[in-house]
Amino acid sequence: MEKLTKLRSVAAPLMEDAIDTDVIFPARFLLLLERDGLGRYAFNERRGGNEPFVLDQPPYDKAQILVTGETFGTGSSREQAVWALADLGIRCVIARSFGEIFHANCFKNGVLPIRLQGEDMARMEKAARAGEEVEVDLPSQTIRVGDTTIAFEIEANRKRALMAGLDEIGAILSDDAEALAVYEERRARETPWLVLAPEQFGQIKSEEDAA
Repeated sequence: MEKLTKLRSVAAPLMEDAIDTDVIFPARFLLLLERDGLGRYAFNERRGGNEPFVLDQPPYDKAQILVTGETFGTGSSREQAVWALADLGIRCVIARSFGEIFHANCFKNGVLPIRLQGEDMARMEKAARAGEEVEVDLPSQTIRVGDTTIAFEIEANRKRALMAGLDEIGAILSDDAEALAVYEERRARETPWLVLAPEQFGQIKSEEDAA
């Protein structure tokens, strides 16, 4: 997972409430298994019509930040919604609220979801509509827009994971490396028949290919 510390970008305005995951990534594309390239299907029903979609228009076609409304990412739990946004280059979504599962999926895939309310959110919406450059600073948990500094909240473990570029598996391997090594040593000693040498993996692969 790519590390995230600071972003400096225009923020694309998508000022709607209750944009669900089927709008972000339509269900008919769920059979696609590869993450790479999923961005072309993001917001598919909104693109290619008479009205240009905001993420297809300069300068927002290069935006790394998306500003939207209430309950962004509600509905289906499909992780592809976050994959598609990330493939478009979106690394941060700023909204008044999020669908719970979508919010969790963002952290698992290197996207920072930020909740803002009141005057802070109004300032972000104004900046997005005006095409102002925005800086999101994760270490200091601040957003800088012109002369305005906006603070945001994030759980410490999620902040650490984003800054280190660690998904859940990466965090386990990083935090529990010593315990895993102890387990592997004990397993090799107590149940050696379960342990395969690297050359044995190659043999198994060759046999599978031959079959």
